[in-house]
This record gives sequence, structure tokens and C-alpha cells, in this order.
Amino acid sequence: MRSFFRLKELGTNVRTEFMAGLTTFMTMAYILAVNPIILTPTGLDWTGVFIATALAAGIFTIAMGVFVNFPVALAPGMGLNAYFASVVLASAATDQPISPAMGLTAVFISGIIFIILTVTQIRQMLITAVPDSLKHAITVGIGLFIAIIGLKNSGLMTIAVSSFSDIKANQFTPVTGNETVIQLGSFHNETVVFTIIAIALIAILMVLRVPGAILFGIIGTTIIALLTGHVNISDAMEGKTWFPDFGKLNFWDFDFAGVFEVGLISVILTFTFVELFDTFGTLVGTANRAGIMKNPEEGKKRIGKAMLVDAVAVGGGAMLGTSTVTAYVESSSGIAQGGRSGLTAVFTGLFFLASLFISPLIALVPGSATAAALIIVGVLMMQSVKEIDFSDMVYGIPAFLTLALMPFTYSIANGISFGIVSYVLLATVANASGKGKYKVHWLMWILAVLIVLRYVLMGGE
Repeated sequence: MRSFFRLKELGTNVRTEFMAGLTTFMTMAYILAVNPIILTPTGLDWTGVFIATALAAGIFTIAMGVFVNFPVALAPGMGLNAYFASVVLASAATDQPISPAMGLTAVFISGIIFIILTVTQIRQMLITAVPDSLKHAITVGIGLFIAIIGLKNSGLMTIAVSSFSDIKANQFTPVTGNETVIQLGSFHNETVVFTIIAIALIAILMVLRVPGAILFGIIGTTIIALLTGHVNISDAMEGKTWFPDFGKLNFWDFDFAGVFEVGLISVILTFTFVELFDTFGTLVGTANRAGIMKNPEEGKKRIGKAMLVDAVAVGGGAMLGTSTVTAYVESSSGIAQGGRSGLTAVFTGLFFLASLFISPLIALVPGSATAAALIIVGVLMMQSVKEIDFSDMVYGIPAFLTLALMPFTYSIANGISFGIVSYVLLATVANASGKGKYKVHWLMWILAVLIVLRYVLMGGE
């Protein structure tokens, strides 16, 4: 083990790697509770999603450790799971509803695209093409998107039905009107109260720099909810078993014919595009923190291998029945604990596999606790806003459109699309007028043209 993972060469040992793996698991284990709650409303089975989440996180995190010797863990990604749910749920009232099987098929196809992009090195080229400001804006926008989902699920953010019912879809309302579309939820609602308690607990633990603050906040809120009767134990644990029921796993639950019939090309591209930059930022950031980039040539090779494992994980997760699997930035908590080799990832993966036997406990977690976790994750992703240069409007305006349109139009694709098109336009105008020298990669032109055609031909639907 010591020689396989090069522990001595990397200045670490088995005990340090074990503690680092445990820390990483504790920091990101909240996904075990959050992912089933997000995906279940789409029609997927709670138990099936839980098993898929634990299996995907366990298998592909171990693969990252063994094949790449990289202390990075993978699991179904926050933001993309919310996007998956929003696509399926938003289509329910349309003439062409999207089934969960179609959604999983779209994720699987995006995984195939990822493998091709990685093997052909195009993936690295795409990352170079998009300016850093847009990359950071995508992260912030997804964070706001996640936060709004948490606010909605908790009841902290509600829609005033009495006023909203008079407003027709796609109709503008006058600025001077008194319509109240969004408002603060009632504090007489138990879910709202427990969400606030959960946010407070997690926030306090984070201020105290307790590893696994989100997980411990969820656990603390769950205990309070159980003691006060907010959670009915018998109802929550109904149908849950201590031994995983693999029969409920949505394995290879695909509908390729439905995908092409409904036309989910833009959805597939969104899964691919968002995961592209999310993974790149995570892998490079964690590699720097782990000291892997001290040798640039070796570091580049290991990141390339990590990208391939990540690409396989996207399709593999869909095969198991969950949304896009991605590298987790929470892995940095294990690196801060001293993790330097793939053994950290192996231990993290083993903890995820062991969690298959605690589904009844996970089922006790109230929606208010997971809603709070979503809101806090939004806070963490918001930190990237400081990397955006808003003083330069060529960068500032596209970045703002990206991060604003994602939550306010409830679409990650809209934000990315407007960001790319506006950057190409503004950078080209600035270069032509001599007001600046901005790089506009040829791939950005191709993306911009495809986006414009998409909205013109499809009406932005």
C-alpha cells in the first residue's frame, strides 16, 4: 500500500490518509441525504437514488484513488442534480413531458461526450476558450440557483398565489403594479423554523471551522426535529431496510428514443458545459492545494487522468440511476487534513460504500435540514464572485448576465448562453474600436452562433 500510493515520496502515511479520507467523507456526506430529496419529486424512487448516490460516490472515488493516485472524491453534483430535477418537473405541464429515464439518458450521453472530449484533448481546449470571468460567474450562478431551490423547498421563499394567479405566463407586468410574486414565508410554518435552525447550526459550526459542518448541522437539526415530533419516525422509515435493496436501483433505466423525440440536445449540452468547468476548477484547485502542481508536467498528466475518470463517472452514475457525478471541491478539506495520495480517496470511497447500510437513518433527515444545506452550499459557491473583475465591463456585464439569469430564469443554460454571446459581442466591439485587446477564441464564436440559432429557432424554450 505504501509503495503503490507512494506515501513516503508524498510525505504522508496510512494514518494521515485515513483521517483525511474520513474528513472528506464527513464534509460531503450530506449528499446522501440531499440527493434523494432533490431527485425523488421527478418520479425516481428514494431508495434507488440513495443506493445510486452511495454506489456512484464509492466506486468512482475509489477509482480516482487507485488509477490516478489523486486525493479527490466524486459524487452526484449539487446544481446539476437540481437542474436535472427542474428540467423534468418543468416539463410536466407541457405537451412533451420529460421522464426521469429521459433525464438519465441525457446525463449518460453527456458522459459519452465527455469521454470523447477528454480523449481527443478538446476538453482542455474548451477550458482555455472561455474567459476566467465567465467560469467564475458560472460557479456563482449555480450557487444562486441552488440557494433558490433551498429557499423554495424550505418555505422561506414563497409565491403569493392570490396575486400571481392573475398574471398569465410570459406576460409583463407594469413596474408600478402591486403584484407580489415572491415573498417571505410564514414563521408559523414548522419547516421554515427548522430551516432557520439548521442554517444557524451549520453557520456556527463553519465559523468555528468544524470539519463536516454541513453534515453535523444536518444531524443536529434532525435530532431536534425528532425530539420535538417534527419528524414521524415510523413514516420516515417506512419501506427502508438496513440492507440495501438493489432491486430498487434504476440500473440502465434509459429512454434513447424519448430523448431524440422530445429533443433534449440543449439539456445534454448544458450538462456537458457546466460539468466541464466545474470539474476543471475543482481538479486544478485541489491539485494546487495538494502540491501536485509543483511538478507541472506530472501534475498535468495526473489531471488528465483524473478528467478521464471523471468522464467515465458521469456515464457510470447515470447507469446506476443518478444525476451527473462530478469531482467535489469539498475534497480540499481532506487535503487540509494532510491527504496527499489516492489512498485518501480510497478511504473516502469505502465510507460511502459502508453508508449503504444506514438508509433508514438517512430517511429521518427532514427536508428543512437539506434545504438549509442547499442554501449554505450556495454561500460557498458565491465566494467565486471576488474573482470577477466587474470594473471591466467587457468581463463584468457577461459575468453579471450569467450569474443573474441562472436563478431568475430558473435555467443554468440561459445564464451560460447569455454570458457567452454577450462576451463575444462586447470583446469584438472593444477590439474593433481600439478600446482593448480581448481574446476571443474561435470556439467561442462557434458556441455563440449555435446559441443564437438555438434561441431563434427554438424560441428559448
